[in-house]
Amino acid sequence: MSGDQSVQRVGIRDFKGYGEKGINPGWPNEAKIAVSFVINYEEGGERSVMSGDGVSESNLRENPGVPPRVNGRDLNVESEYEYGSRAGFWRLFRLFSKYGMKFTLYAVAQAVEEQPEVVTRCVEEGHDVASHAYRWLDYHDFPVEKEKDYIRKAITSLKALSGYAPRGWYYGRLSPQSRVLVPQVYAEMGEELVWCSDTYADDVPYWTDVPHEKDRDDAKGMLMVPYSYDCNDFKFHTAGSGFTEPTGFYDHLKNAFDVLYEEGEQSAEQSIRWIGGLVDWSINQLIHSSSCWIVALIN
Repeated sequence: MSGDQSVQRVGIRDFKGYGEKGINPGWPNEAKIAVSFVINYEEGGERSVMSGDGVSESNLRENPGVPPRVNGRDLNVESEYEYGSRAGFWRLFRLFSKYGMKFTLYAVAQAVEEQPEVVTRCVEEGHDVASHAYRWLDYHDFPVEKEKDYIRKAITSLKALSGYAPRGWYYGRLSPQSRVLVPQVYAEMGEELVWCSDTYADDVPYWTDVPHEKDRDDAKGMLMVPYSYDCNDFKFHTAGSGFTEPTGFYDHLKNAFDVLYEEGEQSAEQSIRWIGGLVDWSINQLIHSSSCWIVALIN
């Protein structure tokens, strides 16, 4: 797909948004801010020679900047990812259970296929299971039909594990055509896609047009729920500009909360390989705020 075609397919860029006055989202119970916690589950879906990738994973790990091993396993990287599935996730799961709070699981389908209990327990406890694609890869150069096949596989897999097709989607490393293909495949499969989070353009949700609905009178559009990349714990591994201690992460989240308290919504994303080992930061402060709506993204 050429660059010109890609631009045409994703539509015109919107630099205006809600403008000078912003918007009152009208959160339930007159809450002044909505907070959604997201746990990224990627462990087992990353690059690996055992998955036929030809290289080991080198992205989002404890030792950033080290190139991937070609045609060979990197046992250090593998064990770092395994920490997330073995220890980090369950520590976070227990923490949210302790406080009676709900989160959204961004599930890489191949990853949770390795440990279906993760999805089972999330469903049992009322947490929402959304799609984080079929594998944790960079989809930028995927041919259209290959990407559509991966989208179908993710929907089918997560539906088999959770009992329902994922109603939300977040790639992270999407292709120029991803925003078109994801809702298109959902429609072809007769499944409902409620929201997507592959945007960083605002602090509150907003609507966009969906190309395959172009000529339909009942067009619904797509609800975009912005991903708060600045509030992601991957910054513990961002050389020169990240967090070096848990208090730095806490201070950043608190400042973001304070700024948005009067006007919007903030999501706090967490990757279980890191935050799973650093968990006890003041989550109870949110619970005791009567003007804060803590909600899974599907709600």
